[in-house]
Amino acid sequence: MSAEEKLRAVLQNVEGKLTAWRRAFHERAEIGWCEYETTYAIYEALAPLSFKLFTGQDVTKADSRMGLPATDVDEAYAQAAAKTVPAEFLASISGGHTGVVAVLQTGQPGPHTALRFDIDALPITESTDADHLPVAAGFRARHEGAMHACAHDGHITIGLGVAHVLEALKDELAGTYTLIFQPAEEGSRGAKSIVDNGWLDGVDQFLSGHIGIQSLNVGQVAATATQFLATTKIDCTYKGTSAHAGMNPHEGSDALLAGAAAAVHLQAIPPHPDGITRLNVGTLHAGSGRNIIADQAKLEIETRGETTALNQYVVDKAVDILSGAAKMHGVTEEIQFVGEGVAADCDQAWIERIKRVVRASSRAIDVIDALPVRASEDVTHMMKRVQENGGTATYLLFGTPLSYNHHHPKFDFAEATLAVAVETLVRTVLEAAPRQEEAGQ
Repeated sequence: MSAEEKLRAVLQNVEGKLTAWRRAFHERAEIGWCEYETTYAIYEALAPLSFKLFTGQDVTKADSRMGLPATDVDEAYAQAAAKTVPAEFLASISGGHTGVVAVLQTGQPGPHTALRFDIDALPITESTDADHLPVAAGFRARHEGAMHACAHDGHITIGLGVAHVLEALKDELAGTYTLIFQPAEEGSRGAKSIVDNGWLDGVDQFLSGHIGIQSLNVGQVAATATQFLATTKIDCTYKGTSAHAGMNPHEGSDALLAGAAAAVHLQAIPPHPDGITRLNVGTLHAGSGRNIIADQAKLEIETRGETTALNQYVVDKAVDILSGAAKMHGVTEEIQFVGEGVAADCDQAWIERIKRVVRASSRAIDVIDALPVRASEDVTHMMKRVQENGGTATYLLFGTPLSYNHHHPKFDFAEATLAVAVETLVRTVLEAAPRQEEAGQ
């Protein structure tokens, strides 16, 4: 059997597992830093393979994690404890130390290749409509208020597929392969803690990607992504003084008014002539009753910019407004930065490489040079670290028709794209890291 025939046989065998994996992960959807069951399921799927597995604080640097939701983390831990997660394993990832890193050392000289797959869900209640596939096929999210509405269930599945293909071919591989199953991508909260733990140091080539983003056909693949927007996620809490709204409102300091004023004035930050900027006030929660001067308010805000400098321009303006609203209404403010993504660019050399390797595929894979994202991704921290150390990085987009856009309660994707993604990534990393004896032929 030739090397190509063996690869095709391995890909076909792994393809038969992808749908079941995806649906199992979709059903157990968990939000960032709460992915306890998900982490254990990934660990279980990888444990029989030759990869060395790392979990807990080996994966993420504790004080570099951003936006850790303490109450949710504790509740998710209790839920996982009530399920089938072994107590010893659960204890090793307690406190929101979720995620898995899997490392395959081939023993042959070659490059260090890293791939990243995000694993968290969104705080969305999934649709119960009968025409929504997860409902019709019985794999709707079982944790109400959490849903894989951004294809991360598919990304986990792609990562497991890549791992199983590499395992089957390990005797023909060279170099080192590191697969990063990252927690808390939503809100740009998790990648930096992995970078700060050193996992991208010494990496020669880095790949990640996303299902969807734009509505495409299954088989269409963008070799690179453009227009990653830098982003900062901000929480602002106002603390005022309660008072009776009828008898003595003059004794109160209204945190609700401060929050409302800030929300309105934040939208008035002028756009910058040098490029794209964005700001969104996602939530405003305030007060405790209609006859009470509100003593507390909280806003959840995000900024974005076409460059890191443009994003910082919006952040600086936002902080000034948040502080000014506090002074205007006689309350105090606490501003926290709970997520961050930087601007990054893919290396263009990947375009021809990916076009070249997929020609051998039996699938109709159509490679597009580049497609814009026009959103933010904390994977940019990983891309930048690799590039700063002399390596190369790219971020692929895997085509699927989209009846509903990302972050919608009825979001779904064509499961056939999973096999396309696995094959594209595997062929790319195999071409990039041949055995030493093969490289000289």
